[in-house]
Amino acid sequence: MTRHTLFVCKSCSATIAHKDVTDDTITEGVLLLKHLQKLQQNRSIESELNVEAVGCLWTCDRPCAVAFSAPDKATYLFTKVPANADEALLQFGELYLNSKAGDIPWKQFPEVLQSAEVAKIPSILEGKD
Repeated sequence: MTRHTLFVCKSCSATIAHKDVTDDTITEGVLLLKHLQKLQQNRSIESELNVEAVGCLWTCDRPCAVAFSAPDKATYLFTKVPANADEALLQFGELYLNSKAGDIPWKQFPEVLQSAEVAKIPSILEGKD
């Protein structure tokens, strides 16, 4: 089975400068990661969606940032993710898992994610000229 990953930037913070974040700092990104992991334990997508911390997604002026990625699918990078978006992110994850190429129409995004900034990065297709 193709592995789908939700990357969560653990250094994201609207209140702490990036240069001041250490491995022990509890940032908004760390809190989001913990909420996602706790919610995910009770959902059926637990084994199919890997929620993984990443040190930095380089969107420091637009915290919190997350990215959905899978082989042969478009990647979605969300920035300015609201603090209450944990459930919505897992809902989006279900849409992403069930899509063939990672194409999710914006109107299907959970409402709380419609206020976030998003970039859709096309997949790299092997052998396509």
